[in-house]
Amino acid sequence: MDELKSWFGGLPQLIMFDLDGTLADSAADIAIALNRALDDLALPPVADEVVRNGIGRGAARLMDVALQHVRPQLDNAMQRQVENEQLLSAFMHRYEDAVCEFSTVYPGVREFLDAAKAQGINMACITNKPLKPANALLDALELSEYFSVVLGGDSLTHKKPHPEPLQHSLRHFSVTPDKALMIGDSRNDVEAAKAAGVRVLALPYGYNYGEAIEASEPDRVVATLADML
Repeated sequence: MDELKSWFGGLPQLIMFDLDGTLADSAADIAIALNRALDDLALPPVADEVVRNGIGRGAARLMDVALQHVRPQLDNAMQRQVENEQLLSAFMHRYEDAVCEFSTVYPGVREFLDAAKAQGINMACITNKPLKPANALLDALELSEYFSVVLGGDSLTHKKPHPEPLQHSLRHFSVTPDKALMIGDSRNDVEAAKAAGVRVLALPYGYNYGEAIEASEPDRVVATLADML
């Protein structure tokens, strides 16, 4: 991990990772589950691009995005009255049944995790995805072994971009912010890291609401995690 050591000024004592769009390309499974849920409620589907641009702010926010896209297409007053909570319940049922049909680990991720593990670096996964499907996805992709802490969007009072999940991890591992690193793909990750006083490494291939990650001004952007090896 010479490149990481050179840039960071040594090796971090703790690395915190986002999940969707950082470790795993999970958009296809999320889109399939969402469209199955919409169909369950007799609502029209949404395009994959809508889903990709809505990932990262939590499942409830993704339901809002979906409903904003489908409601203008509806003539039926009863259909227009479908609430976020109804769609969220249907989505979670569908997604938990098939959390990893098409999701894959991004290139360079497993090699980076192996290298960090070999160096004895503490690792946490901090996602806005609800904890149950987050753990299921990590298990399915054989990534769970790397993380002694996994926090979902429903694990604490606040989720990213609030710094609480990062601060919780810092306390858990007794690591000061200057010895920790956040790795993510969206402005949620960048803003949470900055608020926690933690340096942030960003990846450009994930889900950032259609925005270039450079606009969020992370400390560094790399094409893949393999670049840090």
